[in-house]
Amino acid sequence: MSLLMKTAVRPDWVDYNGHMNDAAYAQVFSLAVDQLMDNLGMNETFRSEQQYSMFTLETHVCYLDEAHEDQNLLVTMQLLDDDAKRLHVFFTMTDEGGGKLATSEQMLMGMDMHTGRPSPFPEMIQNQIQQINHEQSTYSLPKEAGRTIGIKKR
Repeated sequence: MSLLMKTAVRPDWVDYNGHMNDAAYAQVFSLAVDQLMDNLGMNETFRSEQQYSMFTLETHVCYLDEAHEDQNLLVTMQLLDDDAKRLHVFFTMTDEGGGKLATSEQMLMGMDMHTGRPSPFPEMIQNQIQQINHEQSTYSLPKEAGRTIGIKKR
């Protein structure tokens, strides 16, 4: 997977259990979406000039291990699928040793901000997406991808 960002657990992200709060994991993954957008060329200037952005339609977070104050976090991204308007992405949060802390599977939608409606990715963004597809063409599907929530009946 491609390294997308690096951050550290902030003191205000730590809860009464002494580890990173579940909302903070979601915040880190939200920041990863922002970084992905920047990497694709959808930075603040682009969004303002083109009136085009990306919205999160769905997300599924798996909490795999605890993160603690000041611990460094690395977030990688794998593009699982895409079409003219959507990206199906998979983020993995690890510690510096590569230990998996959490994953977030997300569906993102390109949006025309003039109309407030879904819209195909502009050509320059589509080109960046195709480049990622090419770079990640040999990646296998993460084991956490496509999971559902449920209680197994005995």
